[in-house]
Order: sequence, then C-alpha cells, then structure tokens
Amino acid sequence: MTKATAQDVLRINCLTPTVGVITAIREESSDVKTFRISSLDGLKPFTPNPGQLGMLSLPAIGEAMFSITAQEENSIDMAIKATGHLTDALHQLEEGQQVGVRGPYGNGFPLEYCQGKDMLFIAGGIGLAPVRSMIDYCVKYRENFGTLTVIYGARSKEDLCFKEDLFEHWPQVKNMNVYVTIDRPQEDWKGHVGFVPDYIKELAPTPKVAIICGPPVMIKFSLPALSALGFSDQDIITTLEMRMKCGVGKCGRCNIGSCYVCLDGPVFTQEQLKKLPAEY
Repeated sequence: MTKATAQDVLRINCLTPTVGVITAIREESSDVKTFRISSLDGLKPFTPNPGQLGMLSLPAIGEAMFSITAQEENSIDMAIKATGHLTDALHQLEEGQQVGVRGPYGNGFPLEYCQGKDMLFIAGGIGLAPVRSMIDYCVKYRENFGTLTVIYGARSKEDLCFKEDLFEHWPQVKNMNVYVTIDRPQEDWKGHVGFVPDYIKELAPTPKVAIICGPPVMIKFSLPALSALGFSDQDIITTLEMRMKCGVGKCGRCNIGSCYVCLDGPVFTQEQLKKLPAEY
C-alpha cells in the first residue's frame, strides 16, 4: 500500500487550508473576477460536485465561502464579487500569487435526479456563479440531459457575468437556448429589457427541472412564477449559500429551524424549503 504524503492528508481534511496558486484571472464584470486555482504541485485542490462550495483565505485578512463555477483536470474556478474587506483584497491579487483553499462543502445539485430531463437555469447577477457549475456539467455530459435553457439577468450590460458563455459558447451547444435581459434600457443594448421574473412569464417555459439562484427579491418573485407555469415543488431547486460561514455546522450562522444549510444544503428544493421556518 502506498503511504499517504502530508499533502494527501491535508487534501482530505476540509478543515485544514492547503496552499493554492492563482493560475489565471478573468474579469467577468466591473466588480466580478474569476480566479483559477491549482495546488502547489499543479493538481486540483479538491474535487467538488456541481453546487458545492470552497473556502478561500488570505493570512491576516480573512476567509470566506465562494461558489465553484467550474473545474478542470488540475484546477477549480471561483467567481468572486468585490463586496468588502476580503473580496476587495482578493481582487488585488495577481496570477502566481498564493491563497489558502479548502473544501468542498455542502451538498451539490441532484445529478442523478436530473439525468435525462430538460433543464431550466435561472440566475441573476453573481447568482450565475453557482448555477454555472451545473450548466458546465450538463454541457460536458450533453448526451445525458434533454433541452438546456438559460434565463439570466443583471442590472445593466456592464453587470452581466460570463459574457463569453452567454453570447458565444452556450448558444453553439446543441439544443441549448440562452435568454439574457437587463433591468433597464441602455442606448447600446439591443437585447431584452425587463426583470427576470417577468421574463420567465413572457417566455413561459414548459415544466422541467429548474435551478435558480440570484438576489433574494428575484427568487421571491420567480418561484411563484414557476409554480404558476406548472413546475412542481420537487423540480424547483435553489441554493442558500449566502447563509454559510464555517461550512461544518459549528458556528450556527446558517441554522434554519433544525436545519443547517452547510450540512443539509446549500441546495434545496422548494418542497424542502416549504417545510422550513419562513426565515430564509
């Protein structure tokens, strides 16, 4: 039997950060960047399922949970919006610099349940980050899923994330439809204008599995819109990752009734959410 190295032990202990290296940085919008991260030995820091999350840390600054938007053979991608002390510091980093990384955390999207089904992805703003991991999986294993539909919105053209995916890559995928909207008109915008919940009603997608993530107000009005179109509670899936802090059920920040989002989620169906206290 091959003896485990110290790095192997660290990799399987999700409480212990490993040292990661930023191998690429891509600007998604004015305040969102995607960071590609590998371990010091050029391997993937850990292998997440679509919908799971990871921790990034900077010494003497802090640590926080972020969505994993995609993964390659030797790396993971995280899209990070500059919103405060830690995220602003992360946005100042350059390729080749090091960060602390650990994970994966939470439960991912129900891959087996989604097999063979038509998929509807709905996102707003940075909410496309966790949804993208599942889209990426469906595109990679295209033959295992039915029609793929993406409905995505942002406040303005400048706030749209993953533009290459939205306007170049995904529209070229077989049986994949992409609909993009912004909240208010702009002189140089030729696409749809309006809020995501209204766009859902306008497009009136037929019932399928819907995965949704975005600002709370978007989700609040999108869920009843989907129900009115005939989507079952079991087939409406969202993520509550914004409530997660420690990731291992110790700090209690993500507690909702008897549920811990970091352990029982962050992915939930509407059927599950209806059984929780109305505090999420």
